[in-house]
Amino acid sequence: MKRRPTQANDVTSRRDFLKKCAAFGTGAFLLSNNSLEVAVAAKRPNIILIMADDQGYECLSCYDSASYKTPVLDELAGTGMRFEHCYSQPLCTPTRVQIMTGRYNFRNYVKFGHFDYTERTFAHVLKAAGYATCAVGKWQLIGDPGANAPFAAGFDEYCLWHMEDVFGPKDSRYRNPKIIQNAKLLGILDGKYGPDVVTDYVNGFIERNKSGPFLVYYPMILTHSPFEPTPASPEWGQSISNKRFYKDMVEYMDKTIGRIVQKLDELGLRENTLILFTGDNGTPKGITSQMADGGSIDGGKGSTTDAGTHVALVANWKGTIPAGKVCGDLIDFSDILPTLADAGAASPPKDVTIDGRSFLPQLRGKKGNPRDWVFCWYQRNPGDQLHRFARDKRWKLYDQTGAERSGKLFDVSADRLEENPVEPGQGGDEADRARAKLQAVLDSMT
Repeated sequence: MKRRPTQANDVTSRRDFLKKCAAFGTGAFLLSNNSLEVAVAAKRPNIILIMADDQGYECLSCYDSASYKTPVLDELAGTGMRFEHCYSQPLCTPTRVQIMTGRYNFRNYVKFGHFDYTERTFAHVLKAAGYATCAVGKWQLIGDPGANAPFAAGFDEYCLWHMEDVFGPKDSRYRNPKIIQNAKLLGILDGKYGPDVVTDYVNGFIERNKSGPFLVYYPMILTHSPFEPTPASPEWGQSISNKRFYKDMVEYMDKTIGRIVQKLDELGLRENTLILFTGDNGTPKGITSQMADGGSIDGGKGSTTDAGTHVALVANWKGTIPAGKVCGDLIDFSDILPTLADAGAASPPKDVTIDGRSFLPQLRGKKGNPRDWVFCWYQRNPGDQLHRFARDKRWKLYDQTGAERSGKLFDVSADRLEENPVEPGQGGDEADRARAKLQAVLDSMT
């Protein structure tokens, strides 16, 4: 398949053209114009969006986890910003659709493992603004374009696992992985580790596009099951799976992010690169994480509780984001597209509803326009039980959909497991006001 030209090649071609024009005496004007374009582009950051697979906020030591050591992400949070109230969808595909399009699932979700390729993504938005775009990691978004799906989603290049039938044989994502790169099957890579292969591709892409601006979207392979040894585990090379390796996988994930940060440092790109890290949903059920305060959190992937939807959000942009800042604003994944568009001086789609709002001002240390609530519409497949809720930092209200918690209000600040609903007339005026506010949100989401 013919490769799309990289941003570096585009810049080189433009420079050669301008040199030829200058030789004929017309270059002065064109060069001054080009210099202005370069100056404007230099103000736009490179963007790297990293999303761990199956990892709640409790898996990072910068969020007070005692079970895992994540020094790279701790450093990014310590020299950047950490968000306390970021919420995903309960499962991977719903999250991937929402984060890429900036739209709540009731508007454009198809079914598990699928994507509507008529939708425009943040890659389309940034590519139209002159960004080179790349996707690496786990795809799992099947559609008519087949192996060309990432191209149809706005990416110039890709290096991905799981491009085939969602429910068919997947082959390994970890040891001896099966990777597809720019519509070409690389085959089974004996002795290789999938997360290393795609991270190598990230660093190569950064090197090729160091003149920028570029977008890297890295929906990670780690830390989804099967829970297997990593190259840093003593058991590496053995065909075993056990949830005790989840810790190794979290910590190896942190190391792979460290390799990307190191590449940015080597190229002198840290001050012009916005790095965002989050997770696609909560930690898998069966994984219990210990916290620094002596408590523990059970994984809740697939559930609408805090354990299934509360994820980390770490942002780093050296010299721009205030160091060591902890932000208490509410964020949901519809906010990612408008934030990336804002950072890249790009225009979001105008003819569809974009539900998110940019939190770029907060990243710059300003108040911004923080939201008062987040909303979730979750139905894994058509015909499955529908879940709808709206929440703020304290209160969470489920809509009347017939689900387990249908119509119930919870004080999630005191009842994280949602075991004690606050009935109408209980909880005082604050509970009544919260119920009315959140019900109005639910009523508006149709």
